[in-house]
Amino acid sequence: MGQTQYTNRFAIDPKTAATFGTEELRENFLLPPLFVNDTVQLHYTNYDRMIVGGAVPASGSLELETIKPTGTKSFLERRELIVVNIGGKGTVTVDGTAFETGTRDMVYAGMGSSVSFASASSETPAKFYLLSAPAHSAYPAKHIGIHDAKRVDLGSQATSNERSIFQFIHPEGVKTCQLVVGMTSLAPGSVWNTMPCHIHDRRMEAYLYFDLPETARVFHFLGEPGETRHLVMKNEEAALSPGWSIHSGAGTANYSFIWAMAGDNVDYTDVDLVSMDDLK
Repeated sequence: MGQTQYTNRFAIDPKTAATFGTEELRENFLLPPLFVNDTVQLHYTNYDRMIVGGAVPASGSLELETIKPTGTKSFLERRELIVVNIGGKGTVTVDGTAFETGTRDMVYAGMGSSVSFASASSETPAKFYLLSAPAHSAYPAKHIGIHDAKRVDLGSQATSNERSIFQFIHPEGVKTCQLVVGMTSLAPGSVWNTMPCHIHDRRMEAYLYFDLPETARVFHFLGEPGETRHLVMKNEEAALSPGWSIHSGAGTANYSFIWAMAGDNVDYTDVDLVSMDDLK
């Protein structure tokens, strides 16, 4: 058994965010390291009560244990969970059923489930990215391999945003209460994501950047369209995006990122587009 650690992240309004300097922006919107050996690291946010975390079962299995902010006897008593593996091969066990996961595979666990994590090899452990939100119904556990996800190819090299979008959770696929999750991989030579940008005040969003060389960085943009800010992010770091904020980025190399939303409406295409003329 490993250990569970957690932090609380309080909601920030746009007027307050506009006054922040670099350290305050990083303290409030950039999450501390998610992937710590033999630890379940959780961050409870006040944005739609989303919990963002990571689990790395390096030397043994890890249990998903409850934390004080949920106020429940078990972690998923009133929640649902999506797990995405970005590391070596591993297993996500939901109510006694083991789902083998390769890199970029996903497992959904419904309300009321018990969950544990294990790696196939301690030398190359699994790195499980965890996303949880309040739930109102119990839906069945489900494994979705990267090859089973709905793939959409968009963009072009001319605009530096040639990319493939993999929709793990969408209205026609696995049923969830409110979680919507997908992954985007940029082609070599492309660096921009989500530009032209948008907002969706109906849902918060979290971004995890990965597949990024250690010497490369992503400049992640946030803030109101007329009052933008940025975070400089490295490989396997995650950022929180309130519903009022844009969420876009440009890297010094191509990369992948996992986007996850919680809130009203599970239709991820329901966004309010931002004109380039309105960006400042």
